[in-house]
Amino acid sequence: MRLRIFTEPQQGASYETQLAVAKATEDLGFDAFFRSDHFVKMGDVSGEPGPTDSWITLGAIARETSRIRLGTLVTAATFRHPGPLAIAVAQVDQMSGGRVDLGIGTGWFEQEHTAYGIPFPSLGERFERLEEQVRILNGLWRTPAGETFAFSGEHYTLVESPALPKPAQAGGPPIILGGFGAKRTPRLAARYADEYNVPFKRVGETGEAFDRVRAACADAGRARPPVCSAAQVVCCGRDEAELRRRADAIGRDVPELRENGLAGTPGELVDKIGRLGELGAERIYLQLLDMHDLDHLELLASEVLAKV
Repeated sequence: MRLRIFTEPQQGASYETQLAVAKATEDLGFDAFFRSDHFVKMGDVSGEPGPTDSWITLGAIARETSRIRLGTLVTAATFRHPGPLAIAVAQVDQMSGGRVDLGIGTGWFEQEHTAYGIPFPSLGERFERLEEQVRILNGLWRTPAGETFAFSGEHYTLVESPALPKPAQAGGPPIILGGFGAKRTPRLAARYADEYNVPFKRVGETGEAFDRVRAACADAGRARPPVCSAAQVVCCGRDEAELRRRADAIGRDVPELRENGLAGTPGELVDKIGRLGELGAERIYLQLLDMHDLDHLELLASEVLAKV
């Protein structure tokens, strides 16, 4: 089981704060540092100093780390055209020496679109755009050097693209698709995903989502399903007082976190991660909401990571 640290910088984190978490993630032995791709804060927080662009940030962190994988959970397909996105991700992959994973989704938070003048089409169109983007990304990254790439879709058209730059990873960074939909999401994951992620669901629901993707893979004739993973809010304490203090810091209730996230003592977390592993999860994304509490990371490393 690989444990990955997953952050939400739009809630209020400078580049320096993100870098400190990324360096601690590497030093403590976690597998990866991931961040959300959002432009507006959520909930009752100030959001200051304001959003940071995910791929600019990850490019900078790539030069300050050497081992951990880096990525988004998830980049919104509404934010960037597929050609410039392919260039940005390929460049960060080069800067990191081939340590990038690209999580990409439809986009869902309408407020951040209206706040920054980004079109927000219907859900059906967003799914169409997502599928075209993934096809274009794969096409650009896998086009042999010296050849050009073309694409004609409903929403995007590329003509004689030089398909440059190439990522460090042959064929391009692994693509992560996620969600809990019953039809479109499993179909897209079966066709295009290297990894399928279930965000913020209970253990049983997560297993049901994994099963739907496996069934979609069988229907599509895909012999080997994508890697399965889960994202969970993490809140750990050595005792109830420490647990409650950390829950209060992120504005959550301990009973609710125990039910819906990875919360409790280290032993409770190890047990729940084990149950997710039995369902087929190979990676767990620990959503760290208080990015200033590096002691939390140290506890997770010594008492949870070391035992899974």
